[in-house]
Amino acid sequence: MLIRTAAVPPFYKNGYLVACETTKQAVLIDPGDEVDTLLDQSRELGATIIAILLTHAHLDHVTGVAQAKAETEAPIWLHKDDLFLYSGVVEQGLMFGFTVNRQPAVDRFFGEGRCLEFGNYVVDVHHTPGHSPGGVCLAIGPVTIDSRQLFVGDTLFAGSIGRTDLPGGDMDTLLDSIRTVLFSFSDDTPVLSGHGPATTVGTEKRTNPFLA
Repeated sequence: MLIRTAAVPPFYKNGYLVACETTKQAVLIDPGDEVDTLLDQSRELGATIIAILLTHAHLDHVTGVAQAKAETEAPIWLHKDDLFLYSGVVEQGLMFGFTVNRQPAVDRFFGEGRCLEFGNYVVDVHHTPGHSPGGVCLAIGPVTIDSRQLFVGDTLFAGSIGRTDLPGGDMDTLLDSIRTVLFSFSDDTPVLSGHGPATTVGTEKRTNPFLA
């Protein structure tokens, strides 16, 4: 699996390009203001982006969707419970003092379980509400074995958790999502978050002050 990431001001939000090293099919996860870099990385790899996957719909995770859609024509995926946030991205921007353009319509809504395959890899979707109502974890790994890497959006960070003071957030729901969904994966499972460095499930079980 080839993973590329980028983060730029003002939010320093991690966007991800995940590609199959054999077929060069790829998915784009949470394209925001760093979308130019992610698309450049895709071209450098010779990758074909077949889906734009959104872990949730806060503005920093979606401001690059229109450009990604225009350049790739890939379908946009989102959990239906975050559609109100996605549809209100202009208003979200105003809350933070930013001008944000409305983004193109969502093409497909996530269900629970496997949503797609790209090359030799699969994307399994797990609903993890709490940071937002429609937050999801994308568990990506080989078709033939159970090993996964978790792209968790803003649900869990290295040493922290997602905020719950935005519309639709709920602390108890967030903690339950982490403990029952994310912590069901093996301790050595990589966790790639929407902000900050990567971590592992085991590290967060042992040391995260909100969860340990």
